[in-house]
This record gives sequence, structure tokens and C-alpha cells, in this order.
Amino acid sequence: MPVTAAAVIPSSSLDLFDDEVLRDPYEAHSTLREMGPAVYLHRHGVWALTRYEDVKAALKDTDTFSSVDGVALTDQANQRILAGTVLASDGMAHARLRRPLSHQLNPRAIQKLAGWIEEHAEKLVTAHVRAGRFDAVALARKLVADVVMELMGLPESTRDQLIEAAEHTFNCFGPDNPRHRHSAPAAAGVIEFLHTRVTRETVRPGSWTASIYQAADAGRITEADVVPLMSAYVAAGMDTTIFAISTAMLLLARHPQQWRNLRAGSVSAQAVFHETLRLESPVQGFGRRVTRATRIGNTKIKAGEQVWLLYGAANRDPRKWGPSADEFSPARPDAEDQLALGAGPHLCAGNHLAALETRSLLTALTRHCTRLEVDGHPQPMLNNTLRGYTSIPLRATPCHPQTPTPHPPAPAA
Repeated sequence: MPVTAAAVIPSSSLDLFDDEVLRDPYEAHSTLREMGPAVYLHRHGVWALTRYEDVKAALKDTDTFSSVDGVALTDQANQRILAGTVLASDGMAHARLRRPLSHQLNPRAIQKLAGWIEEHAEKLVTAHVRAGRFDAVALARKLVADVVMELMGLPESTRDQLIEAAEHTFNCFGPDNPRHRHSAPAAAGVIEFLHTRVTRETVRPGSWTASIYQAADAGRITEADVVPLMSAYVAAGMDTTIFAISTAMLLLARHPQQWRNLRAGSVSAQAVFHETLRLESPVQGFGRRVTRATRIGNTKIKAGEQVWLLYGAANRDPRKWGPSADEFSPARPDAEDQLALGAGPHLCAGNHLAALETRSLLTALTRHCTRLEVDGHPQPMLNNTLRGYTSIPLRATPCHPQTPTPHPPAPAA
């Protein structure tokens, strides 16, 4: 009688959040992808999903892969920082929290902001390129922070704290390591700080935050939802977009032919945006809690267990992207399929705004400089969830002086 071998559960002792892995995670991602569609990570007590189709399916199946009590890897973050927020809710609760800004974030409304954002990007790029050398992260941060602060209508006195808040918040999504322990008090403190600084009296009338307060006044959300909801949109809209824009500039500087293609119009700034997100996902992964027993391939995952959806690995899966998965190729026809912005109900609400900001800045760069070169050593930022840089020194060769195309004034938010 034949003996049936017991199924071998793919597992690994890899620490996904080790400094060396965070500096260059893609070899580890490749190893996990080849081990199986779901690999149990002993150090973190979580199943890693690394293949494109599996991650995409999990993102769309919120009934099975829930964000409630599952986005972060620690109980402290899930229950004290994220509980009840738009990021950590599903179904009707999630829809209720997204609704107050659904009109402002739809493609038509975002397009109305194009003239103003393009004009601001033009001014910033003109100043930076004139100097010959500039920091791509500083340039991206200035544009993104200005846009977010204006649209949200927040007091200028909160700018620095909000910029710092995103890094601390995303650190808290990871395991209980030194980065998490350093950031947890700061992430929790941001909400308390904002409760004292962001009120009906201090936000600009007609702003996005004012709309959130109006939703509370109308009973569509609770008063307790207001500041966490505002904070979630700001945190999600700051660092992730800053990293997308600055990393796009770095990739273009490292790939001169792609920069020439962008200037010539043979690839679009929109294509560069999506290919950058695919190749260097600003959010590398988020968790989900499994609500009922399910299978990923031949691996059974029990109800109550947690999975870690590795966007960074899925976006380089050769099963989806072929042998050029690790290459920067903005002409790639399916780059928009990238999962860096999520998928399904939790698709990033600000994706159209992020795309507009990136297009505006990259297009302005093509008008003002003929060459981009790396001028030093980019400094990576080590974060449990985010991937990006604290500094990217670039050298720009300016074009001949030209008169910028005028743009219409900023519309009302």
C-alpha cells in the first residue's frame, strides 16, 4: 500500500524587517515567491503572500481577508492606533468613512485642480533646476505638502508634525521591533496633537477637512471619526506620494534613455508614475486577518490567522511581468496593473491626486532640463512598511530660458 507523504508547509525564519532586507528586499521576495504562494514566517507569526494573482485576489476578497484587526502585525497598533479607522475597516463601515471625501477625490474633481498644481510644480521646478543641483526628496516634499495642506485646509502650524506623522504611523504597521517601539508613542501622540490644533474654527472653510466636519454635523460619521479620518488621508497622501515622485526622478536619472524618452514624448509621465510604483512600491506590504478557513494554492490557512500582502514582491512577480520584472520599463503596456495602490474596496482613495502631482512635476522637469544625473549617494529611509529615501541628490542640466505656459488659478477645494 503506497504511503502518502504529509504535506510540507512552506515556512521561513526570514526577518522581513531586518535592516539589510529593508535596504534591498527583492532577493528575499524572490526566494519567498519560489517557495510557494503562501509562506509562513516564524519570526512574525504571519503568512507571506508574494505572488501577484494571490495578492490581488486577497485585496478584492475583503469578506475573507479582513482589514479589521489585521492591517498591522501587533495588537497595539491594530487595537490602539488603527481600530475603527478607514484603513482598518471593511464593508459598510469602510464605505461610510470614505464617503465624506468621495466627491472631492473623484477623477473629474481632481482634474479641476490640474491648472493650479501644474503651475505650482512649474514654479518649484524652475527654482530647483536653476540652482543646477537639488534634492529630489525635498522638491517632492515641498510640492506634496503644499498641495495636501491647501486642499485639507489645515493650519500651517501642523505641517511639520503631519509630515513626520506618516513615517511613524507606517513604522507601527510592522512587528514589535525597535522602529515600531520608537514610533508608536509618536504615532499615538499625533492624534492627540491634532485634536487640539484641528477644529472647525482652525480649518479653512470649503476645504476637505471642513467637508469631513460637515459629514459629522449631518450624522453621516461620528465626531470621533473626524480627526482620525483627516489624519489617515493626510498620512496616506504625504509620504507615499513623496516617495513615488522622488523615486521616479531617481529612476529617470539612472536610466538616461528613459529620461530622453519622456522628454521626447515616446513615454508619458503617467506611464513613468505607474512603472515607478510597480518597481519600487512605496508601501511594501500590509496585513489582513483571515475570517474563515481558506486555501492559497495547496496551503490551508485557518480562520483567525494573519497574512502579510507583499505588494513589493507581487509587483515584481515574473508570472505577471515576465523576465523583465526587475527592470525599469515605462513603456510596459500593463504597468497600470501594479498593486502599490491596493485593489478592490481599499484601492487608494487619493490615487488620482497622486498621479496628477507626479505628472505635473515630471512634465515640468522635462520642460526645464535636458539631463538628470545622480549627484551623490541617495540615502534610503528604513521603515517597517514604507520604501523610499530621505535624500536623493540630483544634478540638472537646464534648458535655455523659456517663458512658462500660464495656468489658471487654483479652483476652490
